[in-house]
Amino acid sequence: MRVVCPHCKSVNNVPQRDSYTKANCGKCKSSLLETKPIELTVVNFDEIIVNSDIPVIVDFWAPWCGPCKMMAPNFEKSAKNFPLKAIFVKVNTENEQHLGARFGIRSIPTIIVFKGGKELHRVSGALDETSLNKLVAQFL
Repeated sequence: MRVVCPHCKSVNNVPQRDSYTKANCGKCKSSLLETKPIELTVVNFDEIIVNSDIPVIVDFWAPWCGPCKMMAPNFEKSAKNFPLKAIFVKVNTENEQHLGARFGIRSIPTIIVFKGGKELHRVSGALDETSLNKLVAQFL
């Protein structure tokens, strides 16, 4: 399966397994098991979405949004539960207004699940960690 490195954004081919003890990027040698959400911009958004065979969970948020701030720790905790199963990314709609408009983001936070370059599901409003985990598990 193709997985994008969270550090250098290069595409890696990784054998599909139930769990991993070690997986490093072929280019930068950093761990692919890194689960910290990646901040995306208009420059790298499509590259990540199209080149990932695993689900990409996108959090459209803004720094002034109270519910977004409340959900951010839950998003990071949920990301830790899915190393090499899903990629968690964030789009700051304040800085990336073009992406917000492109995807018709009308309220934030909005979570969109992409797989194979296509939008599969979207939900608006802050989610707790359990709800996020259930959402992601549906698309594995």
